[in-house]
Amino acid sequence: MLSIGAFAQIGQVTHRMLRHWDTAGLLIPAHVDEFSGYRSYDPSQLERLHRIVALRQLGFGLEDVSSILEQGVDADRIASLLRVRRAEVAQEQQLAASRLVDVERRLQLIERENHMSQLEIIEKSLPAVRLAARRTVVADQPAVAAVVGPAFDAIAAIIGDESGSLTTPIAQYEMIEDGLQIVIGYAYGGPPRDSFEIIELPAAEDAVCGIHLGSMDRIGESWQAVHNETLARGLTLDGPCRELYVRAISEDQSDWVTELQQPVKRG
Repeated sequence: MLSIGAFAQIGQVTHRMLRHWDTAGLLIPAHVDEFSGYRSYDPSQLERLHRIVALRQLGFGLEDVSSILEQGVDADRIASLLRVRRAEVAQEQQLAASRLVDVERRLQLIERENHMSQLEIIEKSLPAVRLAARRTVVADQPAVAAVVGPAFDAIAAIIGDESGSLTTPIAQYEMIEDGLQIVIGYAYGGPPRDSFEIIELPAAEDAVCGIHLGSMDRIGESWQAVHNETLARGLTLDGPCRELYVRAISEDQSDWVTELQQPVKRG
């Protein structure tokens, strides 16, 4: 019999791993002292230990490892699992390569210009949102402020008395032939009404997002930063942009917090 220390040393694993695998039922000691709880292993168990380590090094989770060990080493089954794992590793590699490019680009920017961007850009998914909304088209950018605020106020006046229905305001912007089309509304789970539309904003698997702080007067600069970063990352726009008004209460807009959301796609 081998002590847990000797068994761990030969197998190049930790005592903690062996205890974890024991608890999971993957590698149960040949003997456990009933008084001290001290674990001992039979030398023949090294073969099972090596198999567990090999499968774990391939990236299989404990559930898959347990299934393989219980059902035996079937070539077709192992091949099938390895194909799935290959696809996962390829995706991880692609993500890592993308992150490496982003790190290198940021490093070069800092070294060249000796400053960091004031707007931190991240990528994330956007959920689908059902809005109680109004839709309008404006001919030019200066007209946006004149229609967005009053539209939000009008919808809030209609649904604000419904408990829990009034949430963070959202606006979606899209250039069309006649000008800038704006969807203005609140996430809403209530019934339709004649005084507003029910508009479904689709989920976005990937979006480039940044936080704009303060007045809307300079939000164009923040959007330019978002678009520049989108291009720098090799992404393309994939649908209308959105503004999520996380805090928009004060009249002077000094403490406003707005998340800029631009759905994107790779390639």
